[in-house]
Amino acid sequence: MNSAVPSCFAGCGLGSYIVYEDHRFLVIDKPANLLVHPTGPGGPDTLWAELKRVLAFEIVNGARISFINRLDRETSGLILVAKTTGAARQLGLMIAGHRIHRKYIAIVAGWPSEGTFLVNQPLLRQGMVRPSKIWLKQAVHPGGSPALTSFHVLNRFTVRKDPFALVEAKPKTGKTHQIRVHLAHVGHPIVGDKIYGPDENCYLEFIASDWTPSLAAKLLLPRQALHAFSLSFEFEGDFFSFEAPLPPDLQRFIAIGE
Repeated sequence: MNSAVPSCFAGCGLGSYIVYEDHRFLVIDKPANLLVHPTGPGGPDTLWAELKRVLAFEIVNGARISFINRLDRETSGLILVAKTTGAARQLGLMIAGHRIHRKYIAIVAGWPSEGTFLVNQPLLRQGMVRPSKIWLKQAVHPGGSPALTSFHVLNRFTVRKDPFALVEAKPKTGKTHQIRVHLAHVGHPIVGDKIYGPDENCYLEFIASDWTPSLAAKLLLPRQALHAFSLSFEFEGDFFSFEAPLPPDLQRFIAIGE
C-alpha cells in the first residue's frame, strides 16, 4: 500500500489536496464545487488551472497531464491524474478494463429495503428519447449503454423525522451521472441533487438565481451529497490504495440525525 500525508496545492485558495504524488501520477482529493475542466474563457477557477500552476516546472520539461477519472463539479473526492504520456496510456487502459477500483459514499433520501442491492440499468442522454430541459441529463432506457452499480447501506438515520441513508456505491462501469441516475431510478435520489432529485427545475433555478431559500427547502444541501472516497489499483508491480475522509459538510448533515 502506498499513501502520503495530504498537502495543500501550493498557493491555492480552494482547498484542493494532493494525497499522493510520484513521477508518474498523482492523486487529488478534490473539494466540492470545483470544476475539473474549464467551460470557457473567463470562467471560474478549475482543477486543471491549479494543476498547470502547481506542475508548471514538470510541464515545461515535457510532462503531459491527463485526468484518468473525472468527477462532477459538486462531487468531492479522489481523482487520479497521469503526469506522463506512458502513464496516461497505461492507466487509461486500466480504467477502461475496470482494473481501477472506485468506491463512493452518498447520502440518499429514504431507507432502501435491502442492505445490499445491484442496479443493472442501461443509460443514455434523456433528450434522445423524451423531453428534458437539461441537455446533459441522463435516463434509464433499454436502448442505452450498459451500466452496473452495486450499493451497500452503511447507516440509516432520520433528520427532522425524515429517513435518510448513508450508502456505499461501487460503479462497475463509468457512465455519465451513473450513480446519481441509478439511485434516483430505485427511488432513493442523492440529497442535494439538483437534476435527479425532487425536480429538475431546481437545476435551472440554481443556474438563474444561485442558492435560494426555496432551493434549500427542497434540496437540504447546496450540493449533491456524493463523495469519491476510495481508489485502489495495481500499477507497475505495486499496489496503491487511497482514501479520502467524508467532507465536513456531509459529516454535519449526518450528525444532525445522530
